Amino acid sequence: MYKHKNFDRIDRRILAALQKNADISNIELSGQVGLSPSPCARRVKLLEDAGIISRRVTLLDQSALGLDLTIYIQVCLECQIPERLENFERKILNYDEVLECALITGSDADFMLKVVMPDMAYYEHFLLKELNRIEGVTSIRTSFVLRQVKSKTELPLQHLS
Repeated sequence: MYKHKNFDRIDRRILAALQKNADISNIELSGQVGLSPSPCARRVKLLEDAGIISRRVTLLDQSALGLDLTIYIQVCLECQIPERLENFERKILNYDEVLECALITGSDADFMLKVVMPDMAYYEHFLLKELNRIEGVTSIRTSFVLRQVKSKTELPLQHLS
């Protein structure tokens, strides 16, 4: 039923409200979007079944958990053959510290990682004992976040009509 062109005002309101607070009750959500509870619950279910709402999560405070370092790491591989890329991707999936991993273009790097760590000693261990030991890694460039200017999880919805 849903394609990016088939969202109406109510769908956009539901998605916006759930992005802000996934824990909102159906009663509260229905009031915010202007539907009665049953049709609202049906709409949410349709959005879930269509894969538009893929999951609901709880966001934790990174610094309250002692994860004071956010690091962007660019990784270069010796060659971009499928086996090498797949091996790197498979290994990276095992590291909980890696929040994001993307195969990128427009740079000397092949992959961009976003990782969180408690301190430099932890990062040193991760770099020397884990990341550097993945077969095919030839160089690593690290950038440490000094201050987070903007961080959000909500996707833009203005283009949906």
